[in-house]
Amino acid sequence: MPTLVIATHNAHKAAEIAAIIDLPGLELHPLDDFGISESACEDGTSFTANAEIKARFAYQHTGLPALADDSGICVDALAGAPGIYSARYANLDAQGKDDACDASDLANNAKLLRALEGVAPAGRGAHFHAAICFVDAQGRSHFSEADMTGAIATAPRGEDGFGYDPLFLVDAYDRRLSSAELSRSQKNQLSHRGQALRAIRPLLEDALRLGEL
Repeated sequence: MPTLVIATHNAHKAAEIAAIIDLPGLELHPLDDFGISESACEDGTSFTANAEIKARFAYQHTGLPALADDSGICVDALAGAPGIYSARYANLDAQGKDDACDASDLANNAKLLRALEGVAPAGRGAHFHAAICFVDAQGRSHFSEADMTGAIATAPRGEDGFGYDPLFLVDAYDRRLSSAELSRSQKNQLSHRGQALRAIRPLLEDALRLGEL
């Protein structure tokens, strides 16, 4: 069966990506399914660079076509932070030094709320950004990117999301619902990751049709 490696150890993210790609005849498996416990060194300076680093890591360790995303939340009042450091935001020191270790969702959300204490609703604008990299069987890189706009709530809301979803109020719902209050289908339709994955899906479909997966 043609196989695409999803370059993540995050089970929530792997399931979300698989649900959006949803190509009959194509199996999607995260790194853990190949017995790979280590992770790529995400030392890029952009979402796109880190997505490619992760996809190439998976490609090199499995010899199979690979797909990776790098995504994060960019907050207007914080000059776009935490940005590419979203997953390890709570582990950045006061000078912004990065220990390269992901923090828990709870810790990241708590730090973001502290950083925005006293900021009025009008100043809490933010967007999620996602960059996708697909490394094909020939080792070529293909990219897509997308955003979802909204604002940061003053307290977590909802039970169905992960990451910063409980804090992110979605513009498409007039900021009345957090990303964690959306159904899976609603979120997949609107999310930054969903949009970027749908943009790259035709490449995967062509590769599958041509026997290149």
